Amino acid sequence: MAARPPQPTLLTRPAFGRKRVNALLGFARAIDALNERIGKASTWLILVVVVISSGNAVVRYVIDWSSNGLLEIQWYLFSAIFLLASGYVLKRNEHIRIDIITGRFSPRTQNWIDVFGYLFFFLPFVLLVLYLSWPVFTLAWNSGEMSANPGGLVRWPVRLLMPIGFTLLLLQGVAELIKRFAFLSGKGPNALEKIKGPTAEEELAEEIRKRQVGEQVVSFVHAADDMIKNKEGGRP
Repeated sequence: MAARPPQPTLLTRPAFGRKRVNALLGFARAIDALNERIGKASTWLILVVVVISSGNAVVRYVIDWSSNGLLEIQWYLFSAIFLLASGYVLKRNEHIRIDIITGRFSPRTQNWIDVFGYLFFFLPFVLLVLYLSWPVFTLAWNSGEMSANPGGLVRWPVRLLMPIGFTLLLLQGVAELIKRFAFLSGKGPNALEKIKGPTAEEELAEEIRKRQVGEQVVSFVHAADDMIKNKEGGRP
């Protein structure tokens, strides 16, 4: 009597494999959506920095007054832009790549190189930064650390930006790793292909135009520049 072929188990059924891949891709899409929202929102901080820096220049040159708080909030926001948008930039595949050699390889080889890089360089580095940055934040929070400059700001918000930013970067790295494996298994598109469409800067410019705040900001910056020039021109 011939032996019966082994029956497929739950783990070996193709449907189970497809469901698992779809679940992982759904998780990756959720991370993409999270970083997309945070990244686009953080680009508005660029506009805020421009307004604050222009206003600070006006009061410094016109009425000879300045504030360390106004100066420090600029680099607080500058840090927020880079850290909160880091996952968004990774999602759009816009981080700097040195692809003089890898650009000559096939898409599959490029994705395998990415997998190796994520597993052995990216993820360990991000986890190390998270491990080291969290105690820095908790120390600033518990001690109520303040700026050493007179009139400066409390330090814990800017300390918190590091773990938040690298957590978003870690999540996006996991999502990118999922997308690489999906492509290599033939169940997803090539995530290394650049997203076609307007850049983040162009999107911000379009949003400013739609909300009709661009002209006001430009006129404010020009007015600040004129006031500074008039002040300097009137000096003996």
